[in-house]
Amino acid sequence: MNVTVIGSAGAVSPEERALRDLYVEHGPALYSYVLRMLGGDTHRAEDVLQETLLRCWTKRNVADREGMAVRPWMFRVARNLVIDAHRTRKARPSEISGNSWLADMCAEADDMERMLSSIVVQEALRSLTPAHREALRATIFADRTTQQAADVLGVPQGTVKSRVYYALRSLKSTLAESGPR
Repeated sequence: MNVTVIGSAGAVSPEERALRDLYVEHGPALYSYVLRMLGGDTHRAEDVLQETLLRCWTKRNVADREGMAVRPWMFRVARNLVIDAHRTRKARPSEISGNSWLADMCAEADDMERMLSSIVVQEALRSLTPAHREALRATIFADRTTQQAADVLGVPQGTVKSRVYYALRSLKSTLAESGPR
């Protein structure tokens, strides 16, 4: 005898009502359990909860659950679903999700761009006079003040300032000639 209950949503079968009651009774605890197993991934936890309830709907007679322990069975099904999903992901090659492939390509391009830029800068530095290269090494590359560089080089501070100025100006024009960077 299949009796339907008519509610605000229309006719509801005893199986549907039993499934809804099952969800209300066990859903929050099952969701928390699955969420912990999945390390806080709410989307996957919701999928596992839904699949567990779907299996409960199809495999068990939820309308006639008197005397049966449904909760342990549901937790076992959820646990098995999580384990199966984990094994499936481990067995398959890693998937490319979202824009990670784009970030990887950009990182490679950035490394390549840095390498090419360093080659161009090295060539531009070679085009400087030895005195200008020496002034840049003693100040900018050694992270020294012009006074400290003057002491190291044994020349007046004004000479160091002048050499650095003209060296940078020369580098700027050389790099401009080599193309946009």
